Amino acid sequence: MNIEQFRDYCLSYPGVTEGFPFDESTLVFKVMGKMFAITDVDDFEFINLKCDPDRALILREQYEEIKPGWHMNKAHWNSVYPDGSLEDSFIEELIDHSYELIVASLPKKKKEELKNLT
Repeated sequence: MNIEQFRDYCLSYPGVTEGFPFDESTLVFKVMGKMFAITDVDDFEFINLKCDPDRALILREQYEEIKPGWHMNKAHWNSVYPDGSLEDSFIEELIDHSYELIVASLPKKKKEELKNLT
């Protein structure tokens, strides 16, 4: 997966915005204002994705390309290295999981707003 594919996939979800809230190279994707994916556009080395804590541990044990989230809460975020050894479909599934976790945590009013966007 390359940066363009990653960006297109993230933007395919309803309610998603992209921006650079931290600096000019850290690209952040948010759903209804909450982050679900982060990467560096200058050096697309890894993607930070939200993950269920139990699943995060299992994934880190199974895949050397998945590590505790860099500069993130390590219990809830993974850094996924899209260096070509992980299938794009698997990375997309991890992005789906991150998006779905954030949507599930949204307040009822935000969930209703999101529902109206689909």
